[in-house]
Amino acid sequence: MRVIGLSPLDKDSTVCLVEDGVVLAAIAEERLSRKKMHAGFPYLALQELFEKYNLAPDNIDAVVYAFFDWEKEKQLMVEAVEKHKIASKENPTNQLFERMRNLPAQPDRTYGIPGLDEAELYIRKSFAHESAYKVLATQKGASTAYAHRQLNTWLKESISDHQHWSKELAKGLEKFGLNDKLQRIEHHLTHAANAFFTSSFEHALIVTLDGYGSGLGGSISVGEGSSIKRVHSMPYPVSLGEFYERVTSSLGFTPGRHEGKIVGLAAYESPDILYDTVRAFFEFKDGDVHYHLPHNFTFSRYLATRFSKPTIAAAFQKVLEDVICEYISHYVKLTGLSSVVLSGGVVANVKANQRIFEIDGVDRIFVHPNMGDGGCGVGAALIVDKQNLNLHPYELNDVYWGPDFSEELIAAALAQEGMEAVQVDDIETAIAGLLADGHVVARFNGRMEYGPRSLGNRSILYHARDPDVNLWLNQKLNRTEFMPFAPATLFEERHNCYLNMDGAEYTSRFMTITFDCTEFMKETCPAAVHVDGTARPQLVSETSNPSFYKVIKEYQRITGIPSIINTSFNMHEEPIVCTPKDAIRAFLLGDIPYLAIGKYLVAQPVAATST
Repeated sequence: MRVIGLSPLDKDSTVCLVEDGVVLAAIAEERLSRKKMHAGFPYLALQELFEKYNLAPDNIDAVVYAFFDWEKEKQLMVEAVEKHKIASKENPTNQLFERMRNLPAQPDRTYGIPGLDEAELYIRKSFAHESAYKVLATQKGASTAYAHRQLNTWLKESISDHQHWSKELAKGLEKFGLNDKLQRIEHHLTHAANAFFTSSFEHALIVTLDGYGSGLGGSISVGEGSSIKRVHSMPYPVSLGEFYERVTSSLGFTPGRHEGKIVGLAAYESPDILYDTVRAFFEFKDGDVHYHLPHNFTFSRYLATRFSKPTIAAAFQKVLEDVICEYISHYVKLTGLSSVVLSGGVVANVKANQRIFEIDGVDRIFVHPNMGDGGCGVGAALIVDKQNLNLHPYELNDVYWGPDFSEELIAAALAQEGMEAVQVDDIETAIAGLLADGHVVARFNGRMEYGPRSLGNRSILYHARDPDVNLWLNQKLNRTEFMPFAPATLFEERHNCYLNMDGAEYTSRFMTITFDCTEFMKETCPAAVHVDGTARPQLVSETSNPSFYKVIKEYQRITGIPSIINTSFNMHEEPIVCTPKDAIRAFLLGDIPYLAIGKYLVAQPVAATST
């Protein structure tokens, strides 16, 4: 059976091909269009699949989309909003407003965060803005009225968006002759499916958490064999995704794109300063999460006028972790399941995933490698394919599911750009030698990765001994980041580098969770360890990526260190590179000393920089 899965078109539009229960290919449109988080029908990505796999409408069994039709979604949204308005009248909010009214302003302090001016850590607004935020965040009547008005605005805009994307979907499918193949799947079920069916676990608690999907902000299901059974729904607008989007926006970053910056900032301050205030947004009772006035974004904006960004980030991060863990812990105890699988944009939060793994009773954890909406097409396709074939969860060897390019095409691209390249038979040993000598190497090899993480095939590599690399290399790439670069570590050396990994090794192949680092890791790889003593590793084995494994193994032979820095090969606010042309462009713009592309090694035309 051959199925095409389409993720939602509103962001990170992605298409996949699943055959007999196995994912053959998955490509995000952004990698081809070069538009970050591309919104719209994935014309280029679907055309790529048609050409590579000789697809035609008559040899495709189904096309599956990760939302209901817009009329059904409208019905679900209206019902969710009406139920919330009724329920909100019964939820006490006095404690929240009392805490907001009694907040003192925080004295400015110095944080010393690499790459950030101290002035950037504080939000300055006009007197009019600050006054409006204060009223709407501290006065119950005004605040409640404003939240309901914002919720009505969200409803109107969201209905319009679903109608727009439904038309766009029909238009795109018609171009490919696939309109009569379309099936639709409830959004959170697609998240549940991609997590469970790629987990390799026969029995698992399935947790989905995101912003919004088919009337929900989250769900709990039980996966067994080829079946998924929903045991709890988190009705929108109870949404931990939107909770975190609110603080991302309030601190001056882009929601849906820069949440990782909040995770990074959180480590620089104690969560205790604002924890009780932010925790007052939520109550947990009898397995349900209650979220007070979720559409009043002035709460977080008011806090941002009185406290530093790290102070606010720390509180929101800790509250997110605690609410998620309280929610999941309840259902772990209720079901007796010790394996937890996760999907949805919220679980892009790797620190929260570490806390989930630490829940009493959780022995194994898996996070789908493309946990955001870009992975929903894979989940949708697996639902149709696996239910028809009665197939069970399987283990992913890798997620190199994107395009690859022959040595001839690579050579042609280098020649077209006038690059002087040397063909190297043992390119992996050459890369390892350069890394050991202190050089930065951009690596382009094999098929492109699926999902948001670079996993060695479209990566920038460096040794992890230099703790200042996060500052100077990001400046070269025109990035502003607060998290350290992630380490790629030999699988067999995992216990030498990280604590409490047993049960999370599989998901760590895909860089989806943090761990506390050992003293050995802190001493030998300070560039990969965050200020809180954690790291987000990619475990690399000889079977998952033989070429990348060889690079790290040879580097270990030279230096005695089994980890290297691995950051995505792209310029700031651009997608990860896809083609040889993309790689050459980013190599030149980023002034990266060396490019290892296929079997070719290229030095920067200007003198290669050693560090």
